[in-house]
Amino acid sequence: MTSRLIQDKFNAFLDGPDSPDISNPIHSTSGATDYGYSGALVGGATVFGWATDTILRTLGDGWLANGWASISFRRPTYPGEELLITLEEVSDGEFGLQISGLDQNNRVEGSVGIGVAPWLAELTDTEYSESEPVKSNLETLRFPTAPLGEVLRPLGGGSSAADAISYANEKQHSQDDRFIGDNPVLHPGWICARPIRFLHHSYDYSPAIHARSQIQFFGKIKADEPIVTTGTFVDAYQRKGHSYAVVDCSTYGPQNRELVRQRHTTIFEVGAR
Repeated sequence: MTSRLIQDKFNAFLDGPDSPDISNPIHSTSGATDYGYSGALVGGATVFGWATDTILRTLGDGWLANGWASISFRRPTYPGEELLITLEEVSDGEFGLQISGLDQNNRVEGSVGIGVAPWLAELTDTEYSESEPVKSNLETLRFPTAPLGEVLRPLGGGSSAADAISYANEKQHSQDDRFIGDNPVLHPGWICARPIRFLHHSYDYSPAIHARSQIQFFGKIKADEPIVTTGTFVDAYQRKGHSYAVVDCSTYGPQNRELVRQRHTTIFEVGAR
């Protein structure tokens, strides 16, 4: 097999890094520098989303309904960096993914493919249940009391068409009618960030850094359709001064059909560099 290599360039950006109302201070200039970073960090889900055009041009529209991604965020991405997005075929229907900077160090690395992911059976399948309302006072997530094995509070809602288009335009600079047209579907970057909103539905924590995502698409999520995300707190561990959480979640659409299953790994207690 002759390996295919596809590459695109993208200029990293981050709107409002000096805004006083950023919910996660790691995405602000002052908050990130307090923890030893040279500037505000672009969110991992946003950076992954920038590879969407390259992935769809390579794997086709079917990736959104029957595809997968497994990615790790290896280094921070800062606004203004020129990024090189690379897909290299490793087998039929599977491509290695790298997003690197001019320094040739990877910000993101992993793989994407069509069909059922080879690791899908490792993810916890949390059954559908009705969404629960937002709580005014949430317990703070701490490593010593991490809720291992706990089924977390189901998160309802979704995205209006206007909000979905706004996300695709403003966060992704997308020109793809699938995400900004008359009947948009939710962008993979939005979907990648869904577990963040889900975990925040049960626990309070900040700052945080996205570490890894595994995503299995079973169907497209359409804007204006109600969704419910359920999930389980799988693991917590510490490494290099950081505390990590691992959450498996499933997002259900109409007729309680599972549309996405994900494993989300986040640093929820950030150690200073």
